[in-house]
Amino acid sequence: MDKLRLRFTKTGRGIYISHLDLMRTMQRAFFRAELPLKYSEGFNPHAQISIAMPLSVGTASLCELMDFRLDKDVELSDIPVRLDAVMPEGIEILEAYRAVRKFRELKWLRVRGDFESDNKKKEQLERFFAAGSIVVPKKTKRGVIDMDIKPAIRSISFSDDGLEAVVSVQEPTLNPELLVQALNHLAPALAPEFARFTRLEFYDENMEMFR
Repeated sequence: MDKLRLRFTKTGRGIYISHLDLMRTMQRAFFRAELPLKYSEGFNPHAQISIAMPLSVGTASLCELMDFRLDKDVELSDIPVRLDAVMPEGIEILEAYRAVRKFRELKWLRVRGDFESDNKKKEQLERFFAAGSIVVPKKTKRGVIDMDIKPAIRSISFSDDGLEAVVSVQEPTLNPELLVQALNHLAPALAPEFARFTRLEFYDENMEMFR
C-alpha cells in the first residue's frame, strides 16, 4: 500500500509520553485496531512508521504528523475512527491521507507559548527579540555551542500571557524552549516563571500549510 500519513494531536496527559513511548504506543494502537503495519525485511524487521520532528516531553501539539504503511488496503476514512477507539488519553487522530510531500520539505512551525508570570512586559519583550542577534548556549550531540537564534525566528509577537511565534524546524532547528532560555540567559528580569508551549501548525519554506 502507498505511504500514508496521520495527522493527530497530543495534548493533556499525552504531553508526558516521550517520543520512543509514542512510537510504541502507535504500534500497539494499530495492532489493537486490526490495522496491520507493514514491516521492513531483513534480520531485524521494524514497523515502517516515522514521526515528523519529534516532540519534547511536556510540549503539546495540534499538528503532529506520522507516516506509515499498511500490509493491506483499508478505507482511509476508517483509519482515524478505528485508531481513536484504542488510543490512550491525550492522543486524538484527526485524519489519514496519502502522503505526497516529504518531511524534508518542512521548514517553519507556528507555536504558542503560555507564560506564568507576574511580569507584564510586552513592549520590553518585543524590543529584546528585535535585536540584531540573540546568542544563547545550545546543547548538541557534540557538546554545548553558542547559537544565534535570531535567523531561526521568522516572526514573534507577545501578549500579557505569552507569545506566538513562527520558528525554523530544519536547517537550523530551533526548539521553542530556547526562546525562554534566551530570556533567562540574557534578560532574566523579562523571563517568565514558567512557560508551556503548543505546536499549532507546520509550514513549508513558502509558508504554505504542510500536509
